[in-house]
Amino acid sequence: MQKYIYSRIRDLREDKDLTQEELAKILGKQLTTYRRWESGETEIPTHILKKLCEFYNVSADFILEFTDTPKPLK
Repeated sequence: MQKYIYSRIRDLREDKDLTQEELAKILGKQLTTYRRWESGETEIPTHILKKLCEFYNVSADFILEFTDTPKPLK
């Protein structure tokens, strides 16, 4: 089974003092679905990645760990 790496979504969520349940609700998803994304068990769909970028005001490159600089969206 492939493991996806999304440690930054956990870090960003914790920086905003949100629970997994709160963020799942913000995204309009079930808690178990969000937990699977955060744990890397399943891949984050592109439309959800976009919502996360908008919510946290960071680039997808930052969330996907292509860069260590959390560039704000333009």
